[in-house]
Amino acid sequence: MFRIGVGQDRHRLAEGRRFLLGGVAIPFERGEDGHSDGDVLIHAIIDALLGAASLGDIGELFPPRDPRYKDADSTLLLRRTAALIRESGWNIVNIDCIVICEKPLLLPYREAICTTIASLLNTPRNTVSVKGKTNEGCDSLGAGEAVEALAVCLMTTGTDISE
Repeated sequence: MFRIGVGQDRHRLAEGRRFLLGGVAIPFERGEDGHSDGDVLIHAIIDALLGAASLGDIGELFPPRDPRYKDADSTLLLRRTAALIRESGWNIVNIDCIVICEKPLLLPYREAICTTIASLLNTPRNTVSVKGKTNEGCDSLGAGEAVEALAVCLMTTGTDISE
């Protein structure tokens, strides 16, 4: 059996915050303003994984009103999600993501981001793809006021391909 999951997250950019994508800190003057560390890419991936496995969503698993998740490290949340989906009998086939922001340029960090995500999920590097796009000056993304991530994953109940 195969299932597809889709995830999305968007955060405003704020002074005094780190800019994190896929567990990688990227030098920039602003970062994601969120309850946890604000890593929109990891949050979108978590929602995609949970959706494909029919296990709810990130807000249900890690409620933003819960003080335990204030400034939480999203890499730990992703590891916990990966363990949960595997315990439920699911294996990741692939994950494809798009990050939308005007700046910073993501290309120099893409390989590190993909490698980090694959490592956190205990899946081969070639199962993770991340692309950077701009919003061509349109809306809050195009004005450089926010960052958004979209993720889609394919999972199977078949053989664990990460071994």
